[in-house]
Amino acid sequence: MTQHASPPRDSTDKVPSAAETPAWRAVLFRADVRTLSLLGVLAVLILIGGVTKPDEFLDTRNLQLVLTQASVIGVVTVGMTFVIISGGIDLSVGAIVALASVWATTVATQEFGFGGILFTAVAVGVGCGLVNGVLIAYGGMVPFIATLAMLASARGLALQITDGRTQVVTVDGVLDLGERDSYILGIPPLVLVFAAVTLIGWLVLNRTTFGRRTVAVGGNAEAARLAGIDVRRQRLYLYLLSGLCCGIAAFLLIVLAGSGQNTNGNLYELDAIAAAIIGGTLLTGGRGTIVGSVLGVLIFTTITNIFALNNLQSDVQQIAKGAIIVAAVLVQRRTASTT
Repeated sequence: MTQHASPPRDSTDKVPSAAETPAWRAVLFRADVRTLSLLGVLAVLILIGGVTKPDEFLDTRNLQLVLTQASVIGVVTVGMTFVIISGGIDLSVGAIVALASVWATTVATQEFGFGGILFTAVAVGVGCGLVNGVLIAYGGMVPFIATLAMLASARGLALQITDGRTQVVTVDGVLDLGERDSYILGIPPLVLVFAAVTLIGWLVLNRTTFGRRTVAVGGNAEAARLAGIDVRRQRLYLYLLSGLCCGIAAFLLIVLAGSGQNTNGNLYELDAIAAAIIGGTLLTGGRGTIVGSVLGVLIFTTITNIFALNNLQSDVQQIAKGAIIVAAVLVQRRTASTT
């Protein structure tokens, strides 16, 4: 009985990789469509601003202002995105920013100059994140309750430190960062810091074991534990990361405002969560993108700027933001139901 040899395999034939399977293609397609949709929304907003107030909105200084304002909440949103992807939530980010900003601008702290202010802001942010992480990861507290308690405590402590007064920054090295002379190729230093944090966040989420563990914990914490991931330690690290981002944002806010106030960071938690949601991050965890969250921040900041230039009431602005959030969630649900 003769055996027929199979025809030789052409050298150009390739075994389909995991990235070429239909499931992965669907995921990548969803991500591309979502990003393009957000870019489309941002382009429409820029068009609206250019049509309604062409001389003011498209002015270089106004565009620099939009990016600068987006930088502060944007850094907070990067940390929030990691927390939400892991299946958690952090309601205390705004209060942590306020506490870090007032602690870093006390008279005693300012005596140590630029380095003292920066170190204090970051240290306070990381310290608050550590408390949140320990309570949630090792204390067994629900993230909503633990961070809500931190929100109240941090706000109260910030008010106690300032006694309701504004603490003006007198350190020239800090104030100089907000001046136009410090711009690099027309880009404010705060925007460069935001860009660096965004790039690092993207690399950590998409190119490191830490990022993969974050997604795994958010997708199924029990499965992640059985796979050998220390879920509690991972959650601790994530809240430390969120606190770190709050500390950096507090320093940026100090540079931007030239002062520290107990009202700083008001409603940052809601803005950060909203930006992450419209960027494609699931509140249930397991999925999210840094790029989408950043686009969400830019969309909200642009809306605020357009409304301010057109002298429209803030309540209409809030309604517009709410409509965008609802639309984003409905798109997420529709996308999930079709895959």
